[in-house]
Amino acid sequence: MPENVLNGDHVDVKGASCEVQDNEDVNTENDIHFEPIISLPLIEVSNNEEDEIEMIKLRAKLYRYDSANNPPEWKERGTGEVKLLRHKIKNTVRVVMRRDKTLKICANHFVTPWMELKPNCGSDRAWVWSVLADFADEQLKPELLAIRFANAENASLWKDAFEKAKTIVGSECEIYAGKSNPEDKHVDSDSESSSDVSYSESTDDEEKTKVCKEVSKDSVEKVKIVEDTEEVTKGLKNLEVDNDDLKKQ
Repeated sequence: MPENVLNGDHVDVKGASCEVQDNEDVNTENDIHFEPIISLPLIEVSNNEEDEIEMIKLRAKLYRYDSANNPPEWKERGTGEVKLLRHKIKNTVRVVMRRDKTLKICANHFVTPWMELKPNCGSDRAWVWSVLADFADEQLKPELLAIRFANAENASLWKDAFEKAKTIVGSECEIYAGKSNPEDKHVDSDSESSSDVSYSESTDDEEKTKVCKEVSKDSVEKVKIVEDTEEVTKGLKNLEVDNDDLKKQ
């Protein structure tokens, strides 16, 4: 079969056509451009803290007392920045803490005038307190919490800010101003329910109001029993805490 000849030279037609095809593919890829079908605007995500003033923010590690476990024990709830937030209008103060990286809430409850920070036995940088209604798990429930700071100075700053928050809530917040500790009333009278304690008036969510008022007397008594932290806090001494993590700013 005769070879293809152009001006006396041999030409590899197959190889030439492939080379041209490759060049065309390269040019085609460089020219490809797609316009977006839908343009999505930037959306600002609210953290529900716009109407609140930050009173203090410190790095700490939070624990919860798991009384359902056998035997009961302290369990770590998260490490991150804990804050006291005061509402600009209602003068309520709440404790808010988010975990590092994930920013998931591990503490979210209001400060009441009768809350008491109790020192952890054998430690000058940890505090223990009971909460009637914490909303960290998106449902109101009583908790016994402990918080540990990197040093005694930060623990003292938290204590001072917490006491100041109690004073503000007790004197300036219309929900609690002039009212006594409702938990004392529950102990004296079997007929009363814990509906006297209403955290929900300081929120705009009516559903939370209903749930908060339905906290039973048994739950309140359970919190008061656990408040006797002399034995409970001993478990905190056995927990290992990475101070380097707490000191990170």
